[in-house]
Parts: sequence; C-alpha cells; structure tokens
Amino acid sequence: MVKIRIIPCLDVKDGRVVKGINFLNLIDAGDPVEQAKHYSDNGADEICFLDISASLENRDTMINVVKKTANEVFIPLTVGGGISSIENIQALLKAGADKVSINSAAIKNPYIIKESSEYFGNQCIVVAVDAKKHNNDWFVYSHGGTNKTELYALDWIERVQELGAGEILLTSMDKDGTKSGFDNELLGKVSEFLKIPIIASGGVGALEHFYDGIVKGKADALLAASVFHFNEISIKEVKKYLKNKNINIRD
Repeated sequence: MVKIRIIPCLDVKDGRVVKGINFLNLIDAGDPVEQAKHYSDNGADEICFLDISASLENRDTMINVVKKTANEVFIPLTVGGGISSIENIQALLKAGADKVSINSAAIKNPYIIKESSEYFGNQCIVVAVDAKKHNNDWFVYSHGGTNKTELYALDWIERVQELGAGEILLTSMDKDGTKSGFDNELLGKVSEFLKIPIIASGGVGALEHFYDGIVKGKADALLAASVFHFNEISIKEVKKYLKNKNINIRD
C-alpha cells in the first residue's frame, strides 16, 4: 500500500512566501529557503513551491530560490507557476526541482502535458487544477485562480490523466485558507476514476482534516500551508496523529 505523503506548500511571490484566503489578501510568511529547510528537517515528505506571480521578470528569482533550496533540502521538490514550455521545465529541473507543476499552460495547450511527460517522464509532471463550485458543478480556474474557464473540473482531470500526467494537485478555491477542511466531496468524486495519485489542497485547519482527506477524500497526499507556516500545527504532530489512527504514513 502506498504511504500517505504530507506536503507543505509555499506560495512564493517576489522571492518571499505569502499566504492568503480564497487566493486573496496575501501576507508575508517568510523566506522560502529557510521555510523549506525547516520543513525538511521536521518530517515533510516533499516540498511544493508555487510561484504565484510568475512572469519573465521574476523567472530568474524563482530559479535562484530553487537552486538555493536544492542545496539545503534533500526531499523531493515540486515547483509550479508560469510554466509554459519544455524549456521552462528543463530550466527548473536543472536548477534542482524534482517535479514541475503545470496549470494555466495546460489549459491553453493540453498537449504540453503529453509532450512533457514523454520527454521528461510522467513522474516529473504534476498538473495543478484550481476548482470552484458553481451550482452543482466544479469549474476550472486559470492564472492563479483569477480566470474562470468553461472546463468542468471532473472532465478536465480525466483528460489530464489520459494525456499522461503523473499526479494531480487539486486545490479547492472554495476551501483555500478557510481552515474548514478539504473539499472531500470533490476529492471523492475525482478518486472514483483517477488512477494516478491525487494531492489534496485547500482548507486544512485541524488535525482531523488530514484524516478526513484520506478517509473521505481518498487523497494520496495532503498539502497544507498556513497551519504550518504560522506554527498552528507541526508536520510531526500530523504524522503522530495519523499513525495513531492507523494511517499508513511515511516516517
């Protein structure tokens, strides 16, 4: 049985970690390299960096952050934000990333998923999906949650899997930063047809939310940000709690 992973997510803007609620009202949460090393030293299974203000101007900033982090941290590092080409992916992997996360570029050109997974191996390619519920359906959003698309989230995730993605990073925009728990309804629906790992994101506020994300949401990995950044819950606490609940968790 695959062991559940605990992944702290660091949203990076202009070289600093930030955190908000529903993708808005961002506040500073520290230096990304220091944060990543702290999490690595304290039991994180992976680190996820999302460059939420990715542009040509700050591309070099993020490359430098990745290089510095890779020198300090010896667990898998996933990097996303503004990735739109094979060249972008190559540069980040060369800088020390183990995986890249593609979002808006995949919506614009789905075949970048197929092309990149064939070129680098699908173990390197994570497709991030930002979803928000309207009436009784979830829709996909692009550009850091600012643009609503006409894509139904469940249909899009199924297509992404077919195109060769290695993992799905699924963020509930409705839950992001609310600390009310993962969107287990959405996760549960996705897990019914998904054969690749799903990383649950958005909404953690208590230890039981991690448990529910596994048992109710059927997630393979659990991602959180603010509860870790502001020392409300530690990764060691999460792992101890889940082990006591007989969840197969990494040491």
